[in-house]
This record gives sequence, C-alpha cells and structure tokens, in this order.
Amino acid sequence: MIDLRGFVLLGFLGVGPVLAGPIPQEYPQNVSPYTQVQTSNARFNRWISGFRSRALRQGISAATFDTAFANIDLNSTVIERDRNQSEFSKALWEYLDTAVSDARVRNGRRALENNMRLLNQIEARYSVDKEVVVAIWGLESAYGAVRGSTNVIEAMATLALEARRGAFFEEQLVAALQIIEAGDTAPGNMTGSWAGAMGHTQFIPTSFLDYAVDGNGDGRRDIWSDDPTDALASTANYLRSFGWTLGQPWGVEVQLPDGFDYATARRENEQLPSAWAALGVVDLNGRAVPDHARGSILLPGGAEGAAFMIFPNFEVLERYNTADAYVIGVGHLSDRIAGGRSIQATWPRADGALSASQRRELQERLTAAGFDTTKIDGRIGPLTINAIRNYQLANGLTPDGYASVRLLERLR
Repeated sequence: MIDLRGFVLLGFLGVGPVLAGPIPQEYPQNVSPYTQVQTSNARFNRWISGFRSRALRQGISAATFDTAFANIDLNSTVIERDRNQSEFSKALWEYLDTAVSDARVRNGRRALENNMRLLNQIEARYSVDKEVVVAIWGLESAYGAVRGSTNVIEAMATLALEARRGAFFEEQLVAALQIIEAGDTAPGNMTGSWAGAMGHTQFIPTSFLDYAVDGNGDGRRDIWSDDPTDALASTANYLRSFGWTLGQPWGVEVQLPDGFDYATARRENEQLPSAWAALGVVDLNGRAVPDHARGSILLPGGAEGAAFMIFPNFEVLERYNTADAYVIGVGHLSDRIAGGRSIQATWPRADGALSASQRRELQERLTAAGFDTTKIDGRIGPLTINAIRNYQLANGLTPDGYASVRLLERLR
C-alpha cells in the first residue's frame, strides 16, 4: 500500500474460488533466556542486538521478539531489489494495458460473483463500493493469487539496516512485531512483498495496526489467510476512514469542447459538473455529468489523451497509492468490473515515459529557464505541473501541464 512499489504490477492473473484456510498455529508463549541471534552477517547481528533493546522498550515481549527473529538472516534479494529499482517507468497507457487487461477484468468479475454475499455485507457495513474493493484486490495481489512469500520480519530488518529509509522500515518492523504480539498471526505466516506489503490487499504493518479489522469474527485480523474476508473488510475500512462516499464515482471520462481553456484543467479548480457542462465539458454521451460533487479536470496524458472529471473519491484512493496511474487503474478497473466500457479516447502512444533521470533533467531545465519547480526530485507533482503549464503559456504552447519527452527536447 502507499507508494513503496511504484508502478510495479503483479503479472499473475489467475483466480479461482476463494476458500477458507486453516487457522494459523499459535507461536510459543513461554519466555526463554535470550540467546544472541546469529546470522551470517556480523554487522546484522550487532544491529539486531541493539534493535531488540529498542523493541522491548516499546512494549514488545522477549518471547515475541526471540520467536520472530529465530531463523532470519540478512536477505540479499531484498537488498538487491531495494538498490536496483528501475530507472524507467511505464507510460500511463502501458500501465493501464496491464492493470485493466481483459483477463484482469474477467477475473475481477469472477471474484465479485464468487464473493458477492461477503462483498455486499462489506459494502453495507463500510459504505464503500464493492467493485472498488475488488479492484484494489485485483491490482494488489491478482485477487489473492500472488500475496508475496517473503518473511516480513526478515525483510523489514534487512531494510532497516541497509535501506536509505532505515527509520521508516524500523517503524514498520516494530509494527510487525506488535501484530504478532497481538496474536493476529504467527511469525511464520507473516509473509508479503520484499518491501513489507502484506496479504490480499498489501497492507504495510503500520496501516494494518491502524485500519485492519476482524471481518469474520474469529478474533484475529488475518489478512494472510486464503479466506479474504479480513483483508477485504480492512480495505473497505481504510477507504471509509479517509472519507469514501458510496455511489460517487472516482472520475468520469469526459469530452472537452473545441477551444477549451486547458489552463482551467487544474486539480485546485473544482466546480460542480453542471458548471463544467456550461463550459462545454460533458460525458461521452454528450450529456452533463450528474452533480455528484465538485470536480476538477485531469489530463493524465496531456491534451492528446483522455480527459477525466475527478471527484473527492479520487483523493481517497490516493491515500492507498499516490500515483495517478494507480488511482486511475483502480478506478477504471472497478468501472469495468461493474460492467462499464473501456476508456474511449486515444492516448499519445508515440510518446514514451520519461525516465527518472529525464524527469530530474526536466525540472532542472524548467527551473533554469525561470519556471521554478521548487524541488529537483524526479517526481512530477503539482509544483512541477504548474511550472510546466507556466512555461507552456509563456511560449505559446497548449498549457496542459503534461511532462513529455517532446517538452524536454524543446527545453534542451
């Protein structure tokens, strides 16, 4: 969850009926004398010894700690994955080709049908649309087929020692130990991604502590089980906690009129759909979008791609993962699962996605040209988009705020 994995998509799309799994065995509760953890790495051994003291001061019992760390080692695969995250990312349309593929839509509809009673109960209890919960399930773990097999304690300990964000991963490690301490799962069952995302809908440990719920009433919040009840209920609870509105779309694909003022397509420029309709912005059937709430116009592929009118639920999905591509992927997949049609507009497929170094170069060149992006971090956020739009306005270009290879070439 959140943004640890960037745009990485799970490629396994198969899903069958979800069956309840056995209740995990309890881990030993007895407290035995502490034996120094001996891994293959002396530096890791010293770190574990120091961390044990810190963890116990935060309320973790010696029994929980020693059981959780009994068989771990420094995980070289986790280190490699952290240090070699791709310089390159997919363009939005390439991402959506996978995120909302025909197979993923088909499997999502099957998952919805197979779990309809449960999902109706979750929707009624948490006031979160069931198709959205299923879409997150589909993107995060291919509907439970690929939940991750890495030992989360080992991964978090490795990253706490080796990663640039060591303090963050130590916080996640403490949270993981607290989950074990509470009895929600046993150390051997706490598996997930290399970055610590766990279960059917890939909660990180701190999010689990804040938002996970016991959906089936067995006394545990077990998001790892083959039974997806707790994970799906927890996902709905997470979205509800950030203000999800039942029945409100995340966004609607719209048509823009000839002569549309692209400078008005800003996230902060929110108007009722009826006001947008007065400016010629209508749905694909040529009708005004219903007044669900105030919305803004999003152009994720620039003026040559699809246009969306987005609503407050878009921002709620951003709390799960901040990337526009992820939010559009979840939203569009949920629409397709519900029987909606695919995105109708074409994308500028001749454009490739900017690499991380190219995004930094774009920011550097914009700032040098007098259009300050504030940060040179390779992240195309609101400040960079505004800088791009101001540059476009100053140079007689369509002010769509789109970061493209063509724009970078013009700045060079």
